[in-house]
Amino acid sequence: MSRVPAPTKPGRIEGMPCVFPNAVGLDIGGTEILAVVAPDRCAEPVRVFGTFPPDLHALVDWLVSLGIDTVARESTGVAWVPIDELLEQRGITPYLVNGRHVTMVPGRKSDWNDAQWRQKLHALGLLQTSFRPDVAICAFRTLV
Repeated sequence: MSRVPAPTKPGRIEGMPCVFPNAVGLDIGGTEILAVVAPDRCAEPVRVFGTFPPDLHALVDWLVSLGIDTVARESTGVAWVPIDELLEQRGITPYLVNGRHVTMVPGRKSDWNDAQWRQKLHALGLLQTSFRPDVAICAFRTLV
């Protein structure tokens, strides 16, 4: 006689251990950047910054003041290049994540803002970074 296994409850993301406690999620648009840190990091965990150089410096200064050491973001164009360069100069590791991977992870994505969801998944270590060549290779590719 065979038995049908009892249905299991779906896994809860809240019980998973935090791999990157100092992670932030970014949503980079054409005119603004939405930055999200963990809710226990500061009183305003979600902030919006412009895309001009003074705004980018203000964003990076804010992240450094909070002790952030890694950033997860998607890329649909080249708007991420200046922010990545500033982050790397200040010792913050940018993670270029595949947008498809973010939407494929089960959870409450439809209820959360993209940057919040990205921050949570990255903090839990569920996102992989894509290959990005170093500065010398990027300069060479630009010339060629």
